[in-house]
Amino acid sequence: MNKLKKIGLSALAGSLAMTTANAVDYSVSGDAIINYSSSDADYAIAESSTGKGLGVDTDLYFTASGELDNGFTVTFFQAANTDSSWSNSSSQVTIGMGSLGTLQVNNVAGSKANGIDDVTPYAFDEAWGASTDDTSFFGGSTASGSIDYRIPAQEIMGMTINASVTYDPAADEGAASARGANTSNNTGTAATLQIATPYGIEIGGGVENVDGSGAAATASATASDESSATGYVKYANGPITIGYQESYQNTMNSGRDLSATMMSVAYTAGDITVSYAEQTLTREATSDTVAVDTDLESIQAAYTMGAMTLSASLNETSNAGGTAGQTYEETELAVSFAF
Repeated sequence: MNKLKKIGLSALAGSLAMTTANAVDYSVSGDAIINYSSSDADYAIAESSTGKGLGVDTDLYFTASGELDNGFTVTFFQAANTDSSWSNSSSQVTIGMGSLGTLQVNNVAGSKANGIDDVTPYAFDEAWGASTDDTSFFGGSTASGSIDYRIPAQEIMGMTINASVTYDPAADEGAASARGANTSNNTGTAATLQIATPYGIEIGGGVENVDGSGAAATASATASDESSATGYVKYANGPITIGYQESYQNTMNSGRDLSATMMSVAYTAGDITVSYAEQTLTREATSDTVAVDTDLESIQAAYTMGAMTLSASLNETSNAGGTAGQTYEETELAVSFAF
């Protein structure tokens, strides 16, 4: 740990030449999750291998921050997933400009639009977390390789208002390598607005657009316009939180349009949280296919004891994989440690 701290302090101090060493902070944290899963499916696709498994997921989180002489702050964050092999699962550079707002470069994930893909409450994991039928498609095109501008939180008549805009020079492709360039140039943009009231009600939503006119720099690249939108409402009153959200995606040039509804309720009593969620992913009809509704249900519970959390979930998917009549069920037990 001391060696890591010294390396981080030296690197950050060099990058913030105008900053004194006292303004630099470096930290490492992490978690480990031991997970037992039992699945049962009556069809043969990637998610459905019926059986049981025991695994460990470990993550390390590196944060380094410093302050410039003009009062701006610069923060580097990286999440490293060490499951089987070391991988960068999330990394951003954030520049805080005080009353001017915040700029955030989303190298791997982290965009504000992707952050509101599913805001419904849960005890253990999103209802789609154990399924390949993903209702959280909003914000995915501009999640990585993009830059956010976020306004300072505005306090108006007791309400807190947050808003953001996102630009992605190569939507759906992720970040370029350092000093590199992407092979396609589908421009992506997104915007979000969130309003929290003093009555426990929060409303929010966003739009995301991909312009495919600049693609096809390589033979494998495809041009596809895409338009997405989401909207949600949450209500929190004491131990109860209720959430409802809808999302839509129009692929315009190719593929099937998508729509999703997400709703859940969570109850917390001391160290115990239980939740119930229902979600529906609709693959809209095309000229040669019919619309299919995939329904997901999830019952979850979690009990926290200091740095340790015990969790369990029961998940069921009908019309799984977009195939009518196919089902998928999964039971998960987990114990996690934060350090």
